[in-house]
Amino acid sequence: MRSSRPRPLATAGGALVALVATFALAACGTTEDPASGSTPDETTDAAASGPVTYTDERGEHTLDAPATSIVSLEWGLTENLVAIGADVAGQADVEGYNAWNTVAPIDSATPDVGTRGEPSLDAISALEPDLVVTTTDLPENVIAQIEEISPVLTLRGSDGEDPLGYMRSTVEALGEVTGRQDDAAAALEDFDAKVAEGTAALEDAGLDGAEFTMADGWVTNGTVSIRMYTPGSFFGAVGEEIGLTNAWTEGGDPDYGLAQTDVEGLTQLGDVQFVYIANDTDGGDPFVDGLEDNAVWEQLPFVEAGDVHRVPDGIWMFGGPLSGAAYVDALVDTLTA
Repeated sequence: MRSSRPRPLATAGGALVALVATFALAACGTTEDPASGSTPDETTDAAASGPVTYTDERGEHTLDAPATSIVSLEWGLTENLVAIGADVAGQADVEGYNAWNTVAPIDSATPDVGTRGEPSLDAISALEPDLVVTTTDLPENVIAQIEEISPVLTLRGSDGEDPLGYMRSTVEALGEVTGRQDDAAAALEDFDAKVAEGTAALEDAGLDGAEFTMADGWVTNGTVSIRMYTPGSFFGAVGEEIGLTNAWTEGGDPDYGLAQTDVEGLTQLGDVQFVYIANDTDGGDPFVDGLEDNAVWEQLPFVEAGDVHRVPDGIWMFGGPLSGAAYVDALVDTLTA
């Protein structure tokens, strides 16, 4: 097991680049993603067509045809490929991905191509992929080396200015480079339906506008480090999308909207619904085991009120519509219980 929270790699700044793809396709994709009942190994009419010109964070690129064999170097992109029914031919840290994202697992026998931060060029080359997908968190020189092996689609992991908008454009971009535009649209429609459902459920429970915070944490040498999810984070934005008010608004990084604090920093919070995710870590639950008998923690208003809620494990904090929908369900279930 991992001893600390998996985190996005060091992020690269820069403005959001429009994710535009231009296609000369005979037809749109005819298969559907797992959420809508298709099998990802079916061949679409679109996948037999080409070429595909797309614009990512580095500029314009062209594929001979929509990609059908894809290596993914970032877990959020992997989840989005799963959501649209695309084939993941190789994956960075297969075991880690399946441990942290049970909402959208991949076959455990998927070839492993190293870690997210240090992918294996030899392992990628052996798979002869049509496309490698990664984020700007990976150093530019590494991306350039991978591009000598295969075309590369490079996106930001997220955008702290508009995390849900960037999630949507990411799903659409992956749908277009794989010829699965219809599946991408269906995945986003399912997410929108879940948001509407969650919004209505919170309104019915009288929780519209209720203040909440989202956090995760880890224990290192007996000290609990805490990450707060601002409105610029994916989970922070999802919470606000269903009608909650995020009480932690400051300090988020430009890409993932994450802010660092400690237990003393939580004293600025009042009567909020404190939501957190823990997953399995060597240090146990950081907010139960790590803060046991901590006087500061025990005197916080939301702790005294019993408004501390752990959401289920396996929802990837930097994912797409599948993790977003699971998080909506988790928030509604825990806050209305």
